[in-house]
Amino acid sequence: MTDLVRWGVVSTGRIAHQFARDFQFIDDGEIVAATSRTKANAQAFADAYDVQRVHDSVADLVDDPQVDAVYIATPHTRHLEDARAALAVGKAVLCEKPLVINPEECRELIAAANASSGYLMEAMWTWFLPAIRQAKAWVDAGRIGRVVQIKADFGYPQRPYAPDRREYDASLGGGCLLEMGIYPVALLQLFLGRQAAAMQVVSKHAPNGVEDDFSAVLDYGDVVGTIGSSYRCKLQNWACVIGEDGYVAIPDFWRATECTLFELDTPVKRFVDDRRSSGLDFETRAVMEDLRAGRSESPIVPLAASLAFQETMASLRARFTPS
Repeated sequence: MTDLVRWGVVSTGRIAHQFARDFQFIDDGEIVAATSRTKANAQAFADAYDVQRVHDSVADLVDDPQVDAVYIATPHTRHLEDARAALAVGKAVLCEKPLVINPEECRELIAAANASSGYLMEAMWTWFLPAIRQAKAWVDAGRIGRVVQIKADFGYPQRPYAPDRREYDASLGGGCLLEMGIYPVALLQLFLGRQAAAMQVVSKHAPNGVEDDFSAVLDYGDVVGTIGSSYRCKLQNWACVIGEDGYVAIPDFWRATECTLFELDTPVKRFVDDRRSSGLDFETRAVMEDLRAGRSESPIVPLAASLAFQETMASLRARFTPS
């Protein structure tokens, strides 16, 4: 792997633009190619970010010898196919969350990664944010005592409803669980590292049957997790990791810029990062560090974690109660 990591972008929607804007904070990588659903979309993206080449298809992009790593931002249901195509030719893959749409696809993609000479990581960018890492360090150091509860939710209204809108389109993996609910699911995994022993779920559903609101209580035996997600309303979007001696509060945890350590009611430490980016550059930089170190997966978001996300979401989905 050369010092400069050359990236190709697959799909040029909103999150790909955020990825590209944050690339200005990376000095040892370059976006050199793009492809999208239409040539016009890809060209507009290339013009906006000074990308050298536009490809007609995913196959053409992953075969480009000038591309070292591929960022996949297609709809959820295309992730398996697109990531597998890149891995098959030995590329590194950073695939937007959710990595896939169910545990079976996740196992299939992990097997493809293991059989390849490539690299695969789910773009769980939250795990790389300095405020999240600081919160985890406080908890791991015992600053709040034994963890007793974790609370996290993430929701924004998605209106108007339309069955062919990406957020609601069942054929594209629509529903708030995969789109937004994965963030609180991943937060539980980050702090607990295991599956719940039991869970209770209340769900609400859009006219086409996909979930547009859910709340769940997950029982880990010694810890209770309370999570939720919604397309119906703006939730608080905070996370709180609560121990016997205090708690850590993380405002807007999915894109966290700060966290505060409390001893009972008293704030004793506050961390605020000074980043100028939206935060996607942290995960991108970590992927490049992994590639230079010769790793095939991330030590921070390993593939086992991605499978755990999928298994938890499958358990939640199995308990949804369509109205």
